[in-house]
Amino acid sequence: MKALTQRSESVVALVLLAAMAGIGLLNPAFFSLSNLFSLARSNVVSGIMALGVLTVMISGGIDVSFPAFAVAAMYLTLRLMLALHWSGVIGPFLLATAIGLALGLVNAALVHGLRMIPLIVTLGTGALVRGGLLGLVGTSQINIDRMPPELIRFGSAELVAVKDATGAHIGLSAMILLYLLLAFLVHLFLGHTLLGRGVYAYGDDREAARRAGFSPRRVVFVVYGLAGALAGFAGLLHAAMIWLANPRDFIGLELDVIAAVVLGGASIFGGRGSVLGTMLGVFLLVMISNSLILMHVPTTWQRVVVGLIVIVATALTSWRDRRRLAQGLA
Repeated sequence: MKALTQRSESVVALVLLAAMAGIGLLNPAFFSLSNLFSLARSNVVSGIMALGVLTVMISGGIDVSFPAFAVAAMYLTLRLMLALHWSGVIGPFLLATAIGLALGLVNAALVHGLRMIPLIVTLGTGALVRGGLLGLVGTSQINIDRMPPELIRFGSAELVAVKDATGAHIGLSAMILLYLLLAFLVHLFLGHTLLGRGVYAYGDDREAARRAGFSPRRVVFVVYGLAGALAGFAGLLHAAMIWLANPRDFIGLELDVIAAVVLGGASIFGGRGSVLGTMLGVFLLVMISNSLILMHVPTTWQRVVVGLIVIVATALTSWRDRRRLAQGLA
């Protein structure tokens, strides 16, 4: 039992189960099929972005520019589709992913090439990209009547469809499969490739990783490029799922995603973190937000709760890392 509770993923899973039981007792509507399906759907976009942030944090970096990259990839791709009367699904998603990748590589070039602080770099590139998008491309929304039909059909695909007692339609989004697939691929990359092990090594001790033969340049470019690519993909997926593209979307999302990654056990100092822990952290944070909405808690107080979660989770991971360091030196 002690070995089980020492794993971050196990602790988060236990907290998640306890929270679900408590919320269900306070509000039985939480366990309704429609709410559970909605909860699962709400994990998809944030979860995909969190996978990219996880890799950056494991390497010892930080990225707060991904929401801006996501909205830029989404909006530019859709505007191009409308201008060129471009149809399809695979091509647009490849383009959105490529835009996110290119922007992520800019972050990597500034962080590695100019030895700049990652937080400052990503704050700057995020503001630059979002401001440029709104100032140069436009601020008008792309509503459902202008959304490409292929994207709407893709984003509306369902794994399961049932009717509740009132006859209302309830569906489980098929986009969950995409999220699970991407999570599995990131897990394979981090845990079963030499470069993935290099990401952990670089985040734990940069000089030791360099001496072991891992290229700092390759690690930095891969993690920031991957974070940008996943953000671009998630941005277009978001528009396909809600049938709307707003260039002002994702403002403030960086706090939620980073909180979820830290909640999942990733260290803010680098070298630690897992895909499973991140997915559990995302689910826990989405569930808390969902429950606050069910309990009619105002949005402002929801942000207070998220802020407290960030502080507590960061304090706990910092305490855990100091304790492990002390045990290693003992």
